[in-house]
Amino acid sequence: MKKIITFLLFFLGFTFAGFSQDDNPIEVETSVKKISDTEYDLIFNLFIDEDWHLYSQYNPEDASLPMTIKASEGESGYTLVGKAEESDTHQEFSEIWGVDEIFFAEEATLTQRITIEDPAIRQVSLNIEAQVCKEFCLPYDGDFTFAIDGGKIVETVAVVSEASKDKAASLKINITNPEILDAEANSNDPEDDKTNLLQIFLLGFAGGFLAFLTPCVFPLIPLTVSFFTKQSEKRSKGVRNSLIYGIFIILIYILISAPFHFIDSLDPEILNTISTNIWLNIFFFVVLIFFAGSFFGFYSITLPSSWGNKMDSASGIGGIIGIFFMALTLAIVSFSCTGPILGSLLAGTITSEGGPMQLTAGMGGFGAALALPFAFFALFPSLLKALPKSGYWLGVVTVVLGFIELALAFKFLSNADLVGHWNLLKREVFIGIWALIAFVAALFMFGIIKFPITKGKGTNALRIILGLVILGGVVYLAPGVTKKPIWSQNALSGFAPPQFYSIYKQDNNCPLALDCFKDYEEGMAYAKSVNKPVLLDFTGWACVNCRKMEENVWSDPSIYSTLKKDYVLISLYVDDNERTLPEEEQFDFVKPSGKIKKITTYGDKWATMQTVNFKNASQPFYVLLDSDLKVLNKPEQYTDVTSYYKWLKDGLKEFKK
Repeated sequence: MKKIITFLLFFLGFTFAGFSQDDNPIEVETSVKKISDTEYDLIFNLFIDEDWHLYSQYNPEDASLPMTIKASEGESGYTLVGKAEESDTHQEFSEIWGVDEIFFAEEATLTQRITIEDPAIRQVSLNIEAQVCKEFCLPYDGDFTFAIDGGKIVETVAVVSEASKDKAASLKINITNPEILDAEANSNDPEDDKTNLLQIFLLGFAGGFLAFLTPCVFPLIPLTVSFFTKQSEKRSKGVRNSLIYGIFIILIYILISAPFHFIDSLDPEILNTISTNIWLNIFFFVVLIFFAGSFFGFYSITLPSSWGNKMDSASGIGGIIGIFFMALTLAIVSFSCTGPILGSLLAGTITSEGGPMQLTAGMGGFGAALALPFAFFALFPSLLKALPKSGYWLGVVTVVLGFIELALAFKFLSNADLVGHWNLLKREVFIGIWALIAFVAALFMFGIIKFPITKGKGTNALRIILGLVILGGVVYLAPGVTKKPIWSQNALSGFAPPQFYSIYKQDNNCPLALDCFKDYEEGMAYAKSVNKPVLLDFTGWACVNCRKMEENVWSDPSIYSTLKKDYVLISLYVDDNERTLPEEEQFDFVKPSGKIKKITTYGDKWATMQTVNFKNASQPFYVLLDSDLKVLNKPEQYTDVTSYYKWLKDGLKEFKK
């Protein structure tokens, strides 16, 4: 198993290198030497920047990651003869790993012999995976192509059938005024982005504050602050070290989001694919149920003790590095309490439409909330006396968090149910489960139900008041199981399934019982026949903001009336991946990167249509069109009632021209 230190060093490398292979401090030149008709030496000459180390194939497994050389993905017809021969290496004892490490500095030559089995082969590709380190480490992953016949290297071109090309062409909407989309691409309001990121940061901060109020973290505040203040000759040094410690806590949690920036840059649809994957949502459901059980005190979740011991021993190095490992030790030993909250935040942000920047903002908020108490009490250590003592109240907070985890778990099961069209967690069933969870939580507050973590303790006035508040939530939820709730439950928008996903018979399965089409061609043909503009709605079954728009914005009487009378609604569900396209409509689509994407489901088709035509992969995404494929105004996304109504009316004015 790869060591957790190496894992974090890789994250540092991704962050500092901006996820670009070109930023690695290595240059590579290649050449080929023929040994016989079937044997060739493939030679890599590597030039390494000053003070950087590139680790050898023979570096110990329990140290920095050793280099590997293998055939590139999809290659066949030849075999590698053993490991590559290496030029002279250096050897040095590592204080962190406790072993001698083997590495290259400045220059290296690698000679990999291959045996050709297919005489038709004219070129081969090898892949190098390695780790290069200075104060931090960067991953190196490169493919190199060699022309073994002495000719020119020919780039591989994706080959698809003419039929696939014709079907792929059908995804292209021949917009008659594409300049309006170009303007939209450059008109994103940075203030909106800042507002969204701030909201996610605050949500993460709230999660981190809840984690601070758990038995695994709260008691560590006085211990840690006292350690820094007593171990330092001057108070100013203790304060400085405490602040650095807090900064490292924030950094560690931010680094968790780093790989998602990398995978998002490879494929803009990847996070949408992850968020709508049925089995991933089921996995999150099971994990959160498991986390809830730990909060109820039925068992404890901890990372392997060897991880904490290793980090704790590394923290004795001293200086900045030692403080970093102290922060890492905190993250590991407090995992039994922070893990469930962190897991909920991670899962919730991945399965949202915000992308990796929102994940980073959420993780930053979480880390900031954990770090703030350490820094604050280091600055004002006398206030430590004002902190309440650890005890029974922490157990109560933990159990309440367990109920929150339980409720969130059913949200992920609902996502899987919606995308899979299983018809198990209809809206009324989902709300009923949430009402039941809230009712049991109220009974716990009243002391009627007990859990192992609070066993033997009674209730008090504060718990009774909180129990009454939770009971008020039950009263709010209860009418949701009826056909016509006696009051609006729009506060559940985005969490509960859509209103048309009901156990009671509905007029149709469109939002708010509006008339809609779920096929682009059918909807456009109808719009042409009735001479109405089109509202092209790129949406998703598991899209939280789509439900909020439909139930809080579309439900406004003026907007609802406009949609019903003046527009043809075409709702395209980009996560409709359980409905397979007829075989004759499936095809291969070549991405700009040259990779082939299989279009086999309706979700594949609509998601690709959105990215191809509008260079956007988030939902909701609204476009107003006429039947001549003229865009009536700039596309709209998640917004408020006033802005959306004006947008619809502006589109109508343009249509009537």
